[in-house]
Amino acid sequence: MPSPTAPELLSYASGAWDVPLLGDTIGDNFDRTVARHGDRDALVDRATGRRWTYAELAAEVDALALGLLEAGIGKGDRVGIWAPNCAEWVFVQYATAKIGAILVNINPAYRSHELQYVLNQAGIRVLIAAARFKTSDYAAMIAEVRDDCPALESAVLLGDSEWDRIIGAGRAALAGGRGRLQAAQRGLTPDDPINIQYTSGTTGFPKGATLSHHNILNNGFFVGELCHYTEQDTVCIPVPFYHCFGMVMGNLACTTHGATMVIPAPAFDPKATLAAVAEEKCTSLYGVPTMFIAELGDPDFDSFDLSSLRTGIMAGSPCPVEVMKQVMSRMGMTEVSICYGMTETSPVSLQTRSDDTIDQRVATVGRVGPHLEVKIVDPKTGLTVSRGEPGELCTRGYSVMLGYWDQPEKSAEAIDEARWMHTGDIGVMDADGYVSVTGRIKDMVIRGGENIYPREIEEFLYTHPDIVDAQVVGVPDEKYGEELMAWIRMRGEATPLTAQSLREFCTGKLAHYKIPRYVRVVDEFPMTVTGKIRKIEMREISAELLAE
Repeated sequence: MPSPTAPELLSYASGAWDVPLLGDTIGDNFDRTVARHGDRDALVDRATGRRWTYAELAAEVDALALGLLEAGIGKGDRVGIWAPNCAEWVFVQYATAKIGAILVNINPAYRSHELQYVLNQAGIRVLIAAARFKTSDYAAMIAEVRDDCPALESAVLLGDSEWDRIIGAGRAALAGGRGRLQAAQRGLTPDDPINIQYTSGTTGFPKGATLSHHNILNNGFFVGELCHYTEQDTVCIPVPFYHCFGMVMGNLACTTHGATMVIPAPAFDPKATLAAVAEEKCTSLYGVPTMFIAELGDPDFDSFDLSSLRTGIMAGSPCPVEVMKQVMSRMGMTEVSICYGMTETSPVSLQTRSDDTIDQRVATVGRVGPHLEVKIVDPKTGLTVSRGEPGELCTRGYSVMLGYWDQPEKSAEAIDEARWMHTGDIGVMDADGYVSVTGRIKDMVIRGGENIYPREIEEFLYTHPDIVDAQVVGVPDEKYGEELMAWIRMRGEATPLTAQSLREFCTGKLAHYKIPRYVRVVDEFPMTVTGKIRKIEMREISAELLAE
């Protein structure tokens, strides 16, 4: 009688972990850290030369929290923050968490139209903003839209008289004891919404991912656990606070471990970042690959002592192999970690470990995080695919957002009835549970019945010596349903590629149906305000050009 064959290993993994989930609110967790590490450095703002111990930071946070309570702001009220990275951003983050106000992060690159949308969509009562930064006159833009934002009761500019008044009122109240603040904290639960972050969105207006204490506190904590953080660590955070990378993976990873947060500059500056690492003896450094490339390419790189670095996080986009090797060898970040996530999942779902190989760090986005589940499913049937097969990456667990603010239909499209978050990303899980992300489902091109993943073609086009960047999109075609168009950015004075010359380069190396039929050479690609490629706009433009 033949023996039964073993079932195929499916693309599912769960993150069993010895350390339990945190069950408290951000404010209570912060207070416990202050009690343990009050005299240790908590926050360094390099641009202003200011620094705070945990006890000093707690005093600033409590004063602002009480000041907001005195102003009538409490649980469930939305407070907007519109500013580049600075110490006050951190004060606002923890003060709002302590009183249960919902912090609404506003991208510093937004202009008046986008600001007005967020103020109204979230129903922001109080907006705390920088007066200006670089070419952005925040005060003028607020004045421009204020009359069209009925929920907005007050706009407070950092450092102005109203900011000083709120802090002063809070300090006066704090002198009489912390009773009112403690009562506010006791009225909160870990599952309360505490943060709204707007996804950049490649179509239509952005959606407000609504996150709870439980979501982001645990995500920050476990990201820090996988980086082996303790109170001995000092983390350089050049990534923006308005995004999860800064405020969760940065700030909350630090405060849950008693580590030090270092703000190298209000916005990314490679030299300021290197100087912060050297002078503050940082053990960890964050960034997207382009940030690390800029740091490694700084002409004064070799003059900075980076010997204190041990680890760090690289996320946001795939890391080239050579860059990863240099980050580990020239910067000393031998334990550098790659993370994958999205705003809707607080953000991290997958992360590499400190003992993973270089190949695992550049070819994958790691394994499932603690207390989370991931699976790869067939987007048509919803069934979990076998390992090694592509499909849609889904994740479930404590990290999945409560939903999109005031958009239940959009929430239901993203989170199914079993609470799986459908990421929209195409992933492949290997036999060891490591996941590679190979593109977006919406970017997939179906040509004559063949599923084509543009990312694969783009990676190949990067090997052309004259191509700086390449993006591939599908365009309508009467015969095949869709055909491929490559948008190309050329290097320097190189001769622009034609469809014929590109075909010659690809022939024999790519399957015939993967070779782009059309080529468009451009100086830049359409981008969102957060720097993501707008492929939907590229498809629309391409279709219009071909229809002419």
